[in-house]
Amino acid sequence: MTQQFYVSPEQLMKDRADFARKGIGRGRSVVVMSCYDGIALVAENPSPSLHKLGEIYDRIAFAAVGKYNEFESLRQAGVRYADVRGYSYAREDVTARGLASVYAQSLGAVFTAESKPFEVELVVAEVGRTQEADHLYRLTFDGSIADESGFVVMGGAADVVIEALRGAWSTDLGLTDAVRAAARALRNDAASPGTPADTVQPLDPTVLEVAFLERDPDTLRGTRRAFRRIGGPELEALLAQDGQDT
Repeated sequence: MTQQFYVSPEQLMKDRADFARKGIGRGRSVVVMSCYDGIALVAENPSPSLHKLGEIYDRIAFAAVGKYNEFESLRQAGVRYADVRGYSYAREDVTARGLASVYAQSLGAVFTAESKPFEVELVVAEVGRTQEADHLYRLTFDGSIADESGFVVMGGAADVVIEALRGAWSTDLGLTDAVRAAARALRNDAASPGTPADTVQPLDPTVLEVAFLERDPDTLRGTRRAFRRIGGPELEALLAQDGQDT
C-alpha cells in the first residue's frame, strides 16, 4: 500500500496562490479609473467578442483578467444575482458591495476547497451620482476584497502601468481624458522590457476594449443604464486626437 506524501496547509495555499498569480500575470493589463463624469474601463484585448469588460446592472460594471472561461462564468452569475435581487426587492438594492461580497465568497470557496483555484482577478465598479460616491471593489483569486479609490490596474505588468498612471490621474479628468491616459499607460505594458518610454508606439485602437460608466446617463442618453462601449471610429478619433495633442 502506497503512502501519500504530506503537504502542510501553508505550503498548499502558497502553491495555489503562486499558480493563480502566474496565470493572471500572463494576461494583458486592465485599467478601471474613476473620473469627473463617470468611470472609464480600458483593457488591452485584441478579441472583438471575448470581452474583459461587461455590464452587470444599471450602474454597475465588471472588469477581469485571467482565464476567460472562469471570469465569464462569474460575470454571468453576477448578472443573474443582480436581476433576481432587483426583481425581488428594488433596483436600488442591487449594489456593487453586495455583488463583490458574493464574488468573494465564491472565489474563497474555490480557492480553499477545489484542487485548482480560479486564475482570475476582478473589479466590480459602481458609478455614483457624485465622484465621491463611486465604488471600485477589487477581488483576487483567493476571495480577498479591497475597496479601492482613484484607479485600479490588474494583470500583466501592472506595476509599470500604475507608475505611468500616477502622474496622469486626477479627480478632474473627464472620461475621454481618462481613456487617453489609460491607453498611454497600457502601451508601456505592451512594450518590450528596456524600451525607452519616449520611443514606445501608441497602441492600435483595434487591440483596445473601452467602456464607460456615465454618471448621468438619463440626461445624456435618456436611459438609466450607465454602461456604454466605445469602439470603432469613435475610439479611433479619440486616440488620434490624443496623438495630435502629444
